[in-house]
Amino acid sequence: MSEFVIQQAGVRNHMSVFDFFGIGIGPSSSHTTGPMRAANRFVDQIHRVGVAAGVVSIRVELFGSLALTGKGHGTDKAIFLGLQGETPEGVDPENVAAQVDKIRRNREIRLPLDNGRIVKFCESESLLFCRNEQLPFHPNGIRFIAFGREGRELLKCVYYSVGGGFVVSEQETVGDRDPEEECVRFPFVSAADLLDIAVSRGFSISEIVRMNEEKWHSRDEVNMRALAIWKVMRECVDRGCAAEGNLPGGLGVRRRAPKLYQSLRARAEEYGDDPLFALEWVNLFALAVSEENAAGGRVVTAPTNGAAGIIPAVLSYYTRFCKGTCEEGIIRFLLTAGAIASLYKRNASISGAEVGCQGEIGVACSMAAAGLTEALGGSVHQVEQAAEIGMEHNLGLTCDPIMGLVQIPCIERNAMGAVKAINASRLALGGDGQHYVSLDRVIAVMKQTGLDMSSQYKETSRGGLAVSLPNC
Repeated sequence: MSEFVIQQAGVRNHMSVFDFFGIGIGPSSSHTTGPMRAANRFVDQIHRVGVAAGVVSIRVELFGSLALTGKGHGTDKAIFLGLQGETPEGVDPENVAAQVDKIRRNREIRLPLDNGRIVKFCESESLLFCRNEQLPFHPNGIRFIAFGREGRELLKCVYYSVGGGFVVSEQETVGDRDPEEECVRFPFVSAADLLDIAVSRGFSISEIVRMNEEKWHSRDEVNMRALAIWKVMRECVDRGCAAEGNLPGGLGVRRRAPKLYQSLRARAEEYGDDPLFALEWVNLFALAVSEENAAGGRVVTAPTNGAAGIIPAVLSYYTRFCKGTCEEGIIRFLLTAGAIASLYKRNASISGAEVGCQGEIGVACSMAAAGLTEALGGSVHQVEQAAEIGMEHNLGLTCDPIMGLVQIPCIERNAMGAVKAINASRLALGGDGQHYVSLDRVIAVMKQTGLDMSSQYKETSRGGLAVSLPNC
């Protein structure tokens, strides 16, 4: 089966844009958030099939990229937490270390079944990193097995973490979608569809998305949810600007955001007229969020954790440095960005393990460029062009984190992606929206580039920068 069939299987055509802005913890949506949700689903399945009373132990097997970079991405901790019933949205980042230490010390996990069923879980035997194996559907595969007494297998389930925190089961990879899921007011599967609807109806991209969202939420709820997402993003920026020290993982990377923040505040009057001064703030915003993510803090997946700094940085630029900003502009930004994310999710991928970092930083840059253009009053054609520019100049971007940590080059890459998104928007707004390469075409090229890219450059830490420092 083609690795890209996943966008057509087990995933709705018309997802809520809020699916692309999940609130969770770092450092990775595909390696942390996804596995935690997969573990949640496995425990639910144990209950559903009625074998909970007989479970005495559990084994978890990680494959492909999850096995190769899972330690650096916190996959082991995510599995522990998910089996205990913690969710990405609800887990307290401050309590993670204590929970994980207790599991490792006692060699057991308390499943959220039968008022807390304790089962055997010795990490060295119960969590296996199958580094030389890969399941057929996607590089991020997980197999869960529940055992009864005398080693009898009670339940076995396979899940795939397909990027952005999305998870599909083995059955869902070949299942049919519910036709009811397609009944949004203005269905679209391509940028061309979006443009046709917008031009023929006289709507903006965000208006189309808002009307589609009314399948799931009222208009007021859509607005409130968008602003709630922005609030979490702002809080993440603030925490990142204040938190000092080194990031976890062994590289000894020092947080730069607090020092940069203090420096920018001190130089505000002296360099206030510098036309590039605003971009230094954009760098700060992106670094602050990315460092919080690398530390396992609470972030908004947008569309992945590895690229979570870009949209908050560009939105912060919009609210701080653009004229005439308002809450409606923030809402339009996020709705438009979500629409662009859905195009990549459906027609290519947002998984670094599948297409490299072009599927994370590249997609986030494209989303942010489109969102900013919409918020600044750009035409639908300018919005589409901004999104295209944002990806066109990220094509071929590899995913090669040193030691499998979402730190080098990931943190700086968020800053570069945010600045590039702003420039893409300015380029689009400086023209009339007419251009040679369509967004649909660049998405198709991104997909093919991912297929052609060697696996060593797709979140395996076996190539590129990941092997440039032999002492790491």
